[in-house]
Amino acid sequence: MNPPTTPSATNLRDLLSREVKTGELLRALIVVGPMVAAYFISREAALLNLGLVAVSLLIPALRQHFPPKVVAWHYLAILVTFAALFLAAPVKPLFVVLTALAGFLAVAGTRYGEHFRTLGNWVFIPAVYLACEVREGVSAEEAIRHAGVIIASSPIALALVCAIQIYDQRQRGNAATSFGPPAADWFLPAAATAMAVFAAAALVEIFNLAQGQWVMWSAASVVVGDLTASTGKLKQRAIGAFVGVPLGFLPGLALSQSRVGYAIAILAATLTLISFSRYVVGFGLRCFFIALAASFAGGASGIAEERIVNVLIGGAFGLIAVALTEIVWLRVMRKPRSPG
Repeated sequence: MNPPTTPSATNLRDLLSREVKTGELLRALIVVGPMVAAYFISREAALLNLGLVAVSLLIPALRQHFPPKVVAWHYLAILVTFAALFLAAPVKPLFVVLTALAGFLAVAGTRYGEHFRTLGNWVFIPAVYLACEVREGVSAEEAIRHAGVIIASSPIALALVCAIQIYDQRQRGNAATSFGPPAADWFLPAAATAMAVFAAAALVEIFNLAQGQWVMWSAASVVVGDLTASTGKLKQRAIGAFVGVPLGFLPGLALSQSRVGYAIAILAATLTLISFSRYVVGFGLRCFFIALAASFAGGASGIAEERIVNVLIGGAFGLIAVALTEIVWLRVMRKPRSPG
């Protein structure tokens, strides 16, 4: 006879089932877990960054039911964009322009189908993040080696994601891939994203901001529609940063440096990209685990402050870009046409 389930246990189970996407979490663990295991064995830090490539391939593949062929094209787009930004990084004006172009293209694809936005986002995010991350605080030679390890090891991530997609397709049948109807108003959000990313990247390069990828990432992610929707997105990111970062920072007061703890915290932060139904919960936990990882690495205080400030700065650039494009567009639309 099974023991009776208490109301509190039932409520907790219901809460977890609503908030946590169990299927996506397990699949993400399958593709990211091996990278963490390889890091433990080899002590190669670049393998932890490879987890971002893996989950970036997985997210649109699961949402859009991509076949392996489309996953492979997505993989190539990430590598090409990452390589272009990484090579351009020493030439700051070129890096700023290319980053803005990447932001524009991430949204402009919706001209051919509104679901291209998801695919574009998950090309832009890993490419920009890794292009900045691998150069942070190391010599040019070490950065090149780090980038080389990521590129050389990346087929493992592709193979794992393709294996999951093949398994899922056999379970549910081969569904046709669709990117949805073309977006009628694709140019305005694409232009706003390019403006926001350009301003964010320029600020990062001019002032040599640490962890500048967070500013650019935040600037692009806030541009989700009109000014009201973008403001709502920034509010969610601000709440997540203000709650998650301090909670992750507090254990750093008692924790000592730990390679194992750092790797597990990075794994958890990567899994939050896909595992939660509500954005504010996922982002808040991501901030928590990033701050916790910094605690294990011995630099929680600086990372915590940078995370909050960079999220707010990038988000502000996104809001300003959305407001400016809306104002200009309204003026163009209201401009009286001269009679022919």
